[in-house]
Amino acid sequence: MKFRAHDTFFIRKGWLNKGMKNVRNDPQVFMGANGNPMDILGIGANMVKALRYWLQAVGLTEEPANGRKVQNFTDFGIVVYENDPYMEEIGTLWLLHYKLATNKTEATAWYYFFNEFKLSEFTRDDFVVQLNNYIRINDDEVSERSLEDDYNCIVNTYVPRFKSNPEKVQPESNIDCPLGELGLIDIVNKKEKIYKKATPKKDTLHPLILLAVILDQAGGQGEIKISAIQNNSYNAGKVFNLDIITLTNLLYKIELMGYIKVVRTAGLDVVRIEKEIDFLGCIREYYRAINN
Repeated sequence: MKFRAHDTFFIRKGWLNKGMKNVRNDPQVFMGANGNPMDILGIGANMVKALRYWLQAVGLTEEPANGRKVQNFTDFGIVVYENDPYMEEIGTLWLLHYKLATNKTEATAWYYFFNEFKLSEFTRDDFVVQLNNYIRINDDEVSERSLEDDYNCIVNTYVPRFKSNPEKVQPESNIDCPLGELGLIDIVNKKEKIYKKATPKKDTLHPLILLAVILDQAGGQGEIKISAIQNNSYNAGKVFNLDIITLTNLLYKIELMGYIKVVRTAGLDVVRIEKEIDFLGCIREYYRAINN
């Protein structure tokens, strides 16, 4: 489990592109082997640490567990960088969120929030108390301050500033996190700081992005229960806050595209995979589809 590895900095607009561009030029950019990373990246020391962490937490880069410290693109990172280097497409943001919310070891609070945390409306205290219990069950101990920092970072990741602090927003400021566009957390009561998990707005989640996640979680199975897509940890229903109506509508769209068959006869509620395609293949198809 890992907590507060972001040093309280959530992902800023342009950060991931800047990080990837520099990692491509020099896989040791964060280690300072060929110059001061603060000068090269143009951000402060703590932000350098945070960016190094975020690139890995959202699955774009990886570092070897031992041996020489370098950062390299993951296969996922390569596909994203080739097709959407500035990470402007909403589908890219959904995929980065998926990688983050399923990264149990590197981003435990994110994993817990989307996969295990049951409350639909909540305050910071609700989350911290329940996350603390979860950590103790797993025989660990983490300072409350770290968990509060993680909670604040989650809220700042998904609630845009124009909603939380409209009076403090300058149009040219890049302080928002791009994942705020996904609308996964909303404000219930600003004064009392009560928030809620929100279902994605209609048509923001592309059917091929949903299919990519389903295939990633299917592990090669040709048939997947709809209830598993909806309710299993790591799967689309949990990670994307999908209610059954939104999920069903998206599944029928994927069916119309010829990738799956939705089978609801003989007491079965399953999705049958009809085309030979995997997670990365699906993502490439998504970029092809939006570019056409």
